[in-house]
Amino acid sequence: MGIYDFNILSDHDKYDTVFTKGQFVDSVKEGRIAYVLYALSYFWVEVMYDTPTNKILEIGSFIGGKTLDRYSNVPNKI
Repeated sequence: MGIYDFNILSDHDKYDTVFTKGQFVDSVKEGRIAYVLYALSYFWVEVMYDTPTNKILEIGSFIGGKTLDRYSNVPNKI
């Protein structure tokens, strides 16, 4: 499955695909929001959770860029 095929899925099908076929990579917590990164085929999927309620807020796919930088452990300012 490519990123374009993934993006046209319903939210329910996106979650089902990520949680059954995706490979967990990392998670980052910023305040009350947790960002969880999965690898799926040749692209990344990020699932955003509200930690106090354990509710999924959003899901997004991407190839690279600033979203992926969130998981690099490199400080923003050197």
